[in-house]
Amino acid sequence: MQTAPKKVINGWAMYDWANSVYSLVITTTVFPAYYVGITSMGNSNGKHYVNFFGKQFINTSLLDYALAVVFLIVAVSSPVLSSIADYRRNKKVYLRWFCFLGSAACCGLFFFTPQRIEYGVILFSLAALGYWGSLVFYNSYLPDIAAPEDQDRISARGYALGYTGSVLLQIICFAVIVKPTWFGLDGSDATLGVRISFLLTGLWWFGFAQFTLRVLPLPSLKERQAKKNVFTNGFHELSIVFRQLKQLRTLRRFLLSFFLYSMGVQTVMLVAAGFSKKEIFPRPEDEPKLLFTLILIQLVAIIGAIVMSRLSKRMGNLRVLIVSVCIWIAICIWAYFIQTQMQFYALAASVGLVMGGIQSLSRSTYSKFLPETKDTTSFFSFYDVTEKIALVIGLFSFGFLEDITGSIRNSIIALIVFFVLGLLALMYTKKAVNSR
Repeated sequence: MQTAPKKVINGWAMYDWANSVYSLVITTTVFPAYYVGITSMGNSNGKHYVNFFGKQFINTSLLDYALAVVFLIVAVSSPVLSSIADYRRNKKVYLRWFCFLGSAACCGLFFFTPQRIEYGVILFSLAALGYWGSLVFYNSYLPDIAAPEDQDRISARGYALGYTGSVLLQIICFAVIVKPTWFGLDGSDATLGVRISFLLTGLWWFGFAQFTLRVLPLPSLKERQAKKNVFTNGFHELSIVFRQLKQLRTLRRFLLSFFLYSMGVQTVMLVAAGFSKKEIFPRPEDEPKLLFTLILIQLVAIIGAIVMSRLSKRMGNLRVLIVSVCIWIAICIWAYFIQTQMQFYALAASVGLVMGGIQSLSRSTYSKFLPETKDTTSFFSFYDVTEKIALVIGLFSFGFLEDITGSIRNSIIALIVFFVLGLLALMYTKKAVNSR
């Protein structure tokens, strides 16, 4: 296989530039800080409870549970959708619709005020559904457009573009929030700058995604007009993939290790802002420091993704992943005991170093272990389902531990366990590779 023309590669990577602003602004920085801030007002004794359709939850636990439900929906639906897309050869259609759902939900968050908690949580969940649903189809394009020897480099390019674009918009949002009068906004409304950030995120995501949707290949109309029942065939394709997985020992073992350490990696990325706001930057005047620190993580992540891609050529993908997971274990232990803002800055830099790299390298490593097949979307749906189920377990465990102990810090213990199990599974995978 030959790598696609530069125009197609750049167009594919551009979707990372487009959608990563959601990951940074909505899941990592502005939305969590805003949500924790408005749901902490009026709470006494340090207990941050919120009412959601008549039921009471710890505020950060509610977001964890909401995301867990979203990931469960994606995990259940994506195998069927991706199998249909492989059969009908129309994965770009699904990519477009999930992109529209997520970006529209982000724009809708402009109307999320302290009086509309339920509204905000629902739109936050729909944005997550659009983001993660679109990734099923976006990731599956990688083996279609890149030769195996180029996949690490192209995957890292996508992540690097994503971090660069998201940081650029984050800086703009940061300025709008901290200095709204520079942009002619009413400085008396403390929520206006934040809500404009949500609107900008949706517009950025939808606008730049058009470059991707314009250049990614779409098969002929004849190929897409299959006469068989696509739903029945979707399940048939799943059964074929299941049978193939039984014979692919290395791929099975890597999926197990990816499942285990993803419970840690992805959960950290989604709960870090809530943890930081509660434990390290609780005062309203600390919010600019928190946003600056989270931007620092993204900048360092750009370097991390590139460095890990280059290291993989010298050390091999699995060795680099093993080192990364060891660093994650050390980071989680450190986070459990952290107390000061200065300590948090150093911790944030460490997180950024391994955050982007482990995601990029995991995606390309899985791609290399795939058998030669045209049904790449079906195989990548298993990759995405593995990640989503890991997130369901990780987020639920994190939220549940905070619920029963009353401290978000105690939830870190679950992450340490996940990473240790992932490390053992990676060593198990490496053994299978060495024995081939």
